[in-house]
Parts: sequence; structure tokens; C-alpha cells
Amino acid sequence: MQNDPDITLITPNAPIKAATHGGRAKCLQRLVRLDMPVPRTVALSFSAVRRTAAGNLPNIRLILEQFDAGSLLCVRPSSEDPDWGGPGAVLNIGMNDDHQARLSELMGAEAATRLYCRFVQAYAVHVARLDPDLFDDLPEDECEGLAETLRIYEAETEEPFPQNRGDQLAGVLQSMARAWSSTSARLLRQAKGAPAEAGLGLVVQQMIPMVGTSECGAGVLQLVDSETGLPQITGRYLSRGQGREALGAKSALYLEHDPRGPSLEDVAPEAFARLKAYAARMRQRLREEMQVEFLIENGHVHLLDGVRVQRSSRAAVRIAVRLAEDGIISREEAVLRIEPSSVNSLLHRQVAPGVRRDVLARGIAASPGAARGRVVFTSAEALASAAREEPCVLLRRETSPEDVRGMHAAVAVVTVRGGMSSHAAVIARGFGLPCIVGATSLRFESGKGPVKTADGRVLQAGDIVTVDGTSGQILAGEPRLLEAAQDDAFQVLMQWADRARDIEIRANADTPEDARLARDFKAQGVGLCRTEHMFVDPGRLTVLHQMIFTDSSENRAEVLARLLPMQREDFTQLFRIMEGKPVCIRLFDPPLHEFLPATRSGQRELAEALDLPVSDVTRRIEAMAEYNPMLGLRGVRLGVTVPEIYEMQARAIFEAALRAGEEGAPLVPDIMIPLVSAAREVELVRAHIDRVAAAVRAETGRHFAYRLGVMVETPRACLRAGEIAPLVDFLSFGTNDLTQMTYGLSRDDAGRFMSLYVQQGVYAEDPFHVLDLDGVGELLEIAATRSRAARPKITLSICGEHGGNPDSIAFCRDAGFDYVSCSPFRVPLARLAAAQFAIRSRLGDLPWSRDISPHGGAGPHYPA
Repeated sequence: MQNDPDITLITPNAPIKAATHGGRAKCLQRLVRLDMPVPRTVALSFSAVRRTAAGNLPNIRLILEQFDAGSLLCVRPSSEDPDWGGPGAVLNIGMNDDHQARLSELMGAEAATRLYCRFVQAYAVHVARLDPDLFDDLPEDECEGLAETLRIYEAETEEPFPQNRGDQLAGVLQSMARAWSSTSARLLRQAKGAPAEAGLGLVVQQMIPMVGTSECGAGVLQLVDSETGLPQITGRYLSRGQGREALGAKSALYLEHDPRGPSLEDVAPEAFARLKAYAARMRQRLREEMQVEFLIENGHVHLLDGVRVQRSSRAAVRIAVRLAEDGIISREEAVLRIEPSSVNSLLHRQVAPGVRRDVLARGIAASPGAARGRVVFTSAEALASAAREEPCVLLRRETSPEDVRGMHAAVAVVTVRGGMSSHAAVIARGFGLPCIVGATSLRFESGKGPVKTADGRVLQAGDIVTVDGTSGQILAGEPRLLEAAQDDAFQVLMQWADRARDIEIRANADTPEDARLARDFKAQGVGLCRTEHMFVDPGRLTVLHQMIFTDSSENRAEVLARLLPMQREDFTQLFRIMEGKPVCIRLFDPPLHEFLPATRSGQRELAEALDLPVSDVTRRIEAMAEYNPMLGLRGVRLGVTVPEIYEMQARAIFEAALRAGEEGAPLVPDIMIPLVSAAREVELVRAHIDRVAAAVRAETGRHFAYRLGVMVETPRACLRAGEIAPLVDFLSFGTNDLTQMTYGLSRDDAGRFMSLYVQQGVYAEDPFHVLDLDGVGELLEIAATRSRAARPKITLSICGEHGGNPDSIAFCRDAGFDYVSCSPFRVPLARLAAAQFAIRSRLGDLPWSRDISPHGGAGPHYPA
């Protein structure tokens, strides 16, 4: 048999690998090597199982020769990664009329008959594919129940129940092989991250007869709590039980002494002590927290299986840290074992696993976390709700800059339109709010609600909903939530990650609150401050309106002078909070008309505030309207045509830097010009800013420095980067707009069809969620190459939402970028992902590093 690569008796030296026989088979071999009491087991390879699914059975006689003639067998799945699952185990293969008679003499007729009846039903359901409901109303008497079970089997299959052990084994093997290759199973494991054609191995194991006068039974044990990761013996034990029955049985015992009831430690203390020792040794030698399936036979312990403990995100972090602190794995491996995306669940509340979900609608999961509150349909209602200290969920068709205050007042945001980089998604991620966009099944009955769901239910203002921004589901009512967890283990893991990183992680921060979050999450500076969000306060908005309705340059400058102290205070706070770390401030970007009211009532209020006729206000708003505002008078074009705005902002930045610099080392602010597409635009804006800098130096008698850069958001800016680079100190790529312009896609509207595009393979991923390395990535590489050829020391970075995506971070690191910047709540994710890429680049040839999944999650850790 040992010369047959497809049918292998598990011995210490058998040629078994997780990649050919599965993780379960490899784990059992490790236990055998550790001289642990594992029953005799045969492993079938992926190839053998594929052939079995096609109707070519393995050599059944050869398999049976490895076991005692009268022994019962069980078959379990063995996928490459245990998390990919597989068909359920089938126990007691070989049970028949004769075996029942023999067991009746050893363990009693009732127990033997129950065992036989259970196997017939399992075989009927899993192999013959009979409906389980057929066996619901069996007689209570064990013998009568067995007779009725056999009668039903024969009536439904039109053949007697097979009595030959080889026939039974062949049927089970073929059934499990075909179940794995079914369409539904393939889709299920793909959802868990498995390749579509992932292989399945099977293990055939001899069952230990539970006969005798001493304690006999089966159970499951692990040494940690799956939810917290804290040391705690958990599991159950069932006398005369089999497999994993103990986990659901009311009569099951606790494992260690427990005031709630009897325990295995009470009835078989020596066996319990050995079991604990085995589990501790498995943890040490397999370098993982393992769940042990065990059997006790007359007081002797047998280990039937070992699988990686299922765990929550918070438990995964604590387990990895404890393994490293105990010297079982290295700190670098601990960092690699945590999936970066799972870090988000530690920073936000989450819907508790296992709770019933009444799903009202689904959309794009744009910002993770969960929150519940009463539905409101306008920002004004959200502000009023916050004033009453009532949590609210802001539900809008889409959001605009004037909704920012309402979003800040809400506990979660839902929009009918939009994609991953829409206004709502970007702002919600910055605020750390759970957010769902593109919930297209919701229908507004009118402009201000109510909203109808796809199943006909109506959401009124005041209805309580729960927003799960992690899954993209809007839920009715108030399901139980788990609180965020940033415990000591998380902080330790992130310290290890920071020591390994070789690229900076900065944060996008638009307000002092954002900056505090960025600092708390250990960002190394602010990579993007969007100053337009500082204008949404009503007092500032009125001044901005006055500036918009002012015609001459002198009058505009006079009006903007009233905004200067407000902006100066904003920037001063920002600099102080960041404590000397770099801060990059983007000058005003959006079209001015976005700040003007669109409704008649809003226009009347504006006319009253400005003391102008409503007709004048309406005409001005209509005159400023643009057919395609995202490509219109915004960004640097405002700086060229209305330079007073940028001049006011530059002065505020310089004066704030001087003021904040009085408390410590001199500050060197980064000033960024948005939406550049030509070098001449930079020259014109730089002239204005340099002139302001000279004026401030003259007025204060103090010298200061600043760095000027460009936000690269247009394909032309990428292609002409060699001309732009000599004029600036840094290039920061705004990949949201750059993706939009490269694809010709609206980032606010693409959500309507993006999922269909991805499903049909037009795009591998949503390019607003995962950086398009082929198209947009090539533009970034061209820009990097040409800019560094013209200015070798120029600083390069990404400040779009892709900055928090692990694949994008890998690209930036490989391309030699200096830093990435993302929303504050994504900073820990980015820190961890960057550390993992740095570690892999240094240690990728080590055996254990190959056992870590490509995105840092823990795969099966079974070194040869």
C-alpha cells in the first residue's frame, strides 16, 4: 500500500501532504509521529477522490486489509484547508445483522440496536439520498424502530440494506466524493475563499469498540474560548456517545470540575489528565490551538481527530499573540496569521454571530461595523435626533457635501445609490460609521420618504433598523451586537507589525476629530486633509455663499478674509493634534455650486440671508450649473480662475504652522493642488502661494518652509508626470478619481451594475474597491518612473480609498512609494497588511511562511 500514492496507511513516514491528502490527513500523521494514540487510519488522495466521483472506485479490498476483519470504520473529509469544510463524517461502516448480534452480547441489545439503526439512517440519507423526514415517526421500541428503518430503506431503494462491509464503504466513499464535486458545494467553498477546483481527500479510520466495564464515551475538547481566545477548557463529553454527539446532547458532561453539573474530570480523572496533556502537546508541536475529538475506551484515551479551533477575529489575535509569547511561533508568524480585513471587526461593533437576521435590504458593504437607530431621511432630522440623544440611521438616495453634518450626527448611513468610492462611502469610512451604499432594492415613495423594500414592507421615519456595514445588510429591529475590542493582545500585535513595516501609513483626516482618531490608531501623519469639509458649518457656509455671489476679486478676498481665522484655527488644531507629524492639506476641490441649495425653500432662505431677490439667487445658481460637474470648474481650475480661495487657504496654513510651531519643532506643511492635468496649472497656482508665503514671512519676520505637491487624479497628469515633477515636492495619487477617469465610470453610479460586471467576469473586482493593477496600476507606474527620472527624491504616495486595501499596499510597496494614506479606521488594517508584505519579502522561503494564506489569514499549519 505504501507504494500507492492514492491509498496510504498513515504512518510516521508515509508520503502524505496537505496539498495532496488534505489537512486532516496531515494532522493525523503529525499525531502519529508524536506517538499519540490514534486509531489505524488510511488516507485517500485528492486524485483518488476525483476518480471515485467519476465512478472509478479505489481498491476497496486493499483498504479493508489494513483493518481488523470485524472492526467498524468511519470516513471523514480531508480538504486542504479545514475551513473549506466538506461532507459530514459517516460512522459505524460495517454494521450489519451479524455485527449487531455480536455487539448485543458485549454492550447490550438496546445499545447495539440503536447503533445499527443510526447507521442505517445515516447511510440512507448520505448514500441512498433518501429524505430524512422518512425516519421521523419510528416506534419507540429499539427493535421495532430498527425493523421499520430497514423496511423503509428497502421500500424506497427497492433493494435490501447492504450487509457487506466493502459494499457499504464503497457507497460511502462515492457519496462523499460526489457531494464535494456538486455545484452547491463548489459555490459554498468558493464563498469561503477556496479555489473552484479545490481537492478533497478522505480518511478511513478504524472505530474503537466502546465495550467494557470502565468509562467509555466520546467528546470534544479545546484549550481556549473561541470567542475571546482566553485560556479556557471548553467542550463536552458523552458517555457511550460517538463522534461529536456530545456537543448537542443534553446529557453530556462538562470536561473539568464545574458547579453546573458532573464532569469528565469527576468520572475519569486519569483519562481527563491524559487528555489535557495530549491537547497541550498538540498546541506545542502543531503550533496551533487545536480542537481534539477524542474517545475513551475502558478509561484509555484515543485521539480521533484534531482540527484548528474555530475563532472570532478577537480570539484569532489573542491566540496568535499568546502562541508567540509562549515561544511556540515567532512574532513575525503571529503577524502573518491575522487576516488584515478582520482587524476592522475589532474596531467596530458587530452583529453577534448566530442571531436571527430579518433582512430588509442588501447593498454594498462600504464601511464596516454595526449600529442601530431610528430611520431619518434628512440631515436636519439627523441633527434633531442627535440633539435628543436618540441614535438615528440616515437613509438617503445619495449624499452630498451638505449632508456631512447629518452623517456625523447619525450612527449609520444607508444610500440607495453609490459605490465603494461614492461620497457617502468615503465620508462614512472617515467617520468610522457603518455604511451601506447601492441598496437599490429600496424605493423612495417621495423625496423625503417613506421607503419601500423589495418584499413590500414600508420603512417610516422613526422605525428601528440595524445597519451591518460589514455584510451589507439592513436588518429590521435590534439584533444583539458585540462591542468593539481593542485589547492588550491587539496592541501588542500592532507593535510587532509596526516594527516589521517598511512603508509609511498615514491617514485621511478632514477634522480635528479625524486627526485624533488617526493619532490614536498610530498613523504616521495626515496624508490627505480635504478642506472643503470644513465649510459645511452654517456660519462658514453663509460666508462661502457671499463669496460665490461676489463678482470682483477684491470683494471676494474681503469676504474670504472672514473665513481666514476659522481656517487658521482648523489647521492649528490639526498640526497640534498630529504632534509634529507630517500633515498634507488639499486645497479646495469641489465645484462651488455644490454648496448652493437645490430646493426652492433653500434658495429663498439663501436670498433672505444675502438680502437679494430670489430671482437673482435662482439665476446665479442656474448659471453656475454644469452638465458634468465632476469634470467641470473644480480643483486646480478654481485655483486658476478664483485664486482668492487658494490664497486665503495658503495664508491660513502658513499662519497656523507658525503658531503650532511655537510649541515644538518647526512645522513643514504639505500643500496639495487637486485635479492637475498640466504643468502650467501648477506654475500659476504656485506663483500665488509663493507670493502669500513671502507676504507672511515679511509680516511675521519669521522664516518657514513648506512643500507643494499635486494630487494626481487625471490620466494626463500620470502621462505628463515628468513635466510636473520638477515643479513640486510630492505626487499623491487620488485613485478614486483616477479610476473614475481611466474607466470612464461614475464612482457614484457604478454600483448599479458593478456586481453584475464582476459576476460575468468583465472586471475581476470592483475597481473602486480593489486597485486595477493592469490599467490604473500601469498609469501609476508610468507616473512613478517619469517623475523620479525628472526628480529622483520626489515623494510618492496614494491617498485615495485604495490606500487601505492590502493589494494596493503591496503594489505601492513594490513600486517604491513612500507612503499610503487611508481613512483613520483603516489605518490598523493598512499597518498590518504592510507588515505582512514586508515579512514575506524577507522570509518567504521559510517553510512556515508558505503555510500562511496569501492575505495573511491562517491556513493549515502542518510542517512536514
